[in-house]
Amino acid sequence: MSINWFPGHMAKARREIEENLKKIDVVIEILDARIPVSSHNPMLDDVTKDKPKVVVLNKKDMADERETKAWISQLQKEGKHPVAINGRDSQIIRKIEPLAIEATREMFEKMERKGINRRAIRALILGIPNVGKSTVINNIAKKKIAKTGNTPGVTKRQQWIKAGTRMELLDTPGILWPKFEDEETGKKLSLTGAITDRVVSLDEVAIYGMNFLLEHDKDTFNKFYNVNADIDDDIVEIYEAIGKSRGLKAGGNEINYEAVTNRIIYDIRNGKIGRYTFDRTVD
Repeated sequence: MSINWFPGHMAKARREIEENLKKIDVVIEILDARIPVSSHNPMLDDVTKDKPKVVVLNKKDMADERETKAWISQLQKEGKHPVAINGRDSQIIRKIEPLAIEATREMFEKMERKGINRRAIRALILGIPNVGKSTVINNIAKKKIAKTGNTPGVTKRQQWIKAGTRMELLDTPGILWPKFEDEETGKKLSLTGAITDRVVSLDEVAIYGMNFLLEHDKDTFNKFYNVNADIDDDIVEIYEAIGKSRGLKAGGNEINYEAVTNRIIYDIRNGKIGRYTFDRTVD
């Protein structure tokens, strides 16, 4: 599943990020806690260069708690300033602001030694589509500044947003990279809703998600769908069992395989079955 996905507004956003980088003190990257590697845009590493980074693992309530703690530890070892949050938390600023202060401490200390008065921290906030960036921003700003939606590509332009008395945020549209060479990355992004369903093979995505759960949490999967499936079982047989259990049938009492595909993706994407992290520290 080779995916090409680079709408014009994303190319424009990258250029604008490069142009504004001189004004930026710290980069705040919003990642999906379920896919902290796959939701990181490697294209922006070159763009943001050596700016200090605060990494926000959003949607922690949908991710495996043990894995999230392991990823926090890993990111700290990489010299980043990580935190795991639920984007709907109204007190997000209390978790993010101290990290931004710590990340920029050395820079501001140098400025003060030169006699330059302290000012607000200027932060660039980044994130691929549908990682919950707009929800995070709205809760930081304490009002509805950024548009939200459970589909990729809602934010279309950059805007400066005041965050309390200590920070100013530059919001940007969600930016994906031009091509996913790794098929598994594309499936993870689709499964969590970062890629529009129109550009992927949903059958492959559903099977990937189903196999992941059968490998890592088979009992919960079987209980949720009231089936007795195993990762080595025939895919069609598992689909038929889920279709019968959920009443997903077409004309003539036949199983509606498309409906089963959509149901599996919906249930995993929205955390109906359980909390899962698809980028794992240890398999």
